[in-house]
Amino acid sequence: MRKIISIILALVVGVILWYLFLKPQDYQVNFKAKAIPGTIYETVKAWNKGFDSVIPIDYKTPSHFEQTILVNDSVHIYDWKITRVHDSLSEVEVNIKDLSHSLGNRLSVPFSDTDFEKGSRKLLLDFNSLLNEHIKGFKVSIENEEETFSSFCACVKLNTSPEDKAKGMMANYNFLDGILAENEVQLNGPPFVEVLDWDLDNNLLSYNFCNPIVRSEKLPDHPDIEYKRMFSKNALKAVYHGNYITSDRAWYALLDYAKENNISIEKKPIEVFHNNPHIGGNELEWTTEVFMPIKESNE
Repeated sequence: MRKIISIILALVVGVILWYLFLKPQDYQVNFKAKAIPGTIYETVKAWNKGFDSVIPIDYKTPSHFEQTILVNDSVHIYDWKITRVHDSLSEVEVNIKDLSHSLGNRLSVPFSDTDFEKGSRKLLLDFNSLLNEHIKGFKVSIENEEETFSSFCACVKLNTSPEDKAKGMMANYNFLDGILAENEVQLNGPPFVEVLDWDLDNNLLSYNFCNPIVRSEKLPDHPDIEYKRMFSKNALKAVYHGNYITSDRAWYALLDYAKENNISIEKKPIEVFHNNPHIGGNELEWTTEVFMPIKESNE
């Protein structure tokens, strides 16, 4: 009997010690979101910029990352874990730890609804409202496999964060279009972006912003313009409707589709833009074709 009691006491002490000192979070919030992990991740990045002291997201994958939020005199770590249920639903688990008051929170949470819990829930309710509003502003549809276009083109190479891709395009649209028009270069299709490197770990993007053109003897020689030929290749295709700022939501949809269907791809999307944002209009009527190249069998 004494042995049984000793084992029970040891287990109880072990559980208490684990809860107070080893448990990875002080509090956990779970909710469902009508979005895929990549969209949630990008929305957290945008939401994170609204805090007074912005600390970059600690990226692991689009389904797992850490956010650091300064709340009054405390540093809160939000450990996001997102599980995709299907192409329009994810289960979100957020494990929250207060680095400054962790022990006090763990002692209080089981017995009362603390300010720490209330504040954490409010923040995540605010985030969920932002996410729900965001997903109303775009649509993505997957259209299986298709050959990309082939064209000669004039390009400007840019390096930005993924969220500043559209800003880089807008800053160079008049520059590229103007020089080509001045030299009577004939355009041969809508503008497009060719991603050269999508560095998720460091939140960096390297890409060419291009205009398809008819090759001629009048091509202007400018240090910021490169001429190249785009060759067709087999790719997964999606159609995105919405503001070009967030067209990378289609990239994540294609990544998920490729993983689900065991398709090896190159994470170098190509986007073809069929509307001029300078004209304005309903953003849900703007159309972007998005291609994710499929790796050749010998690669």
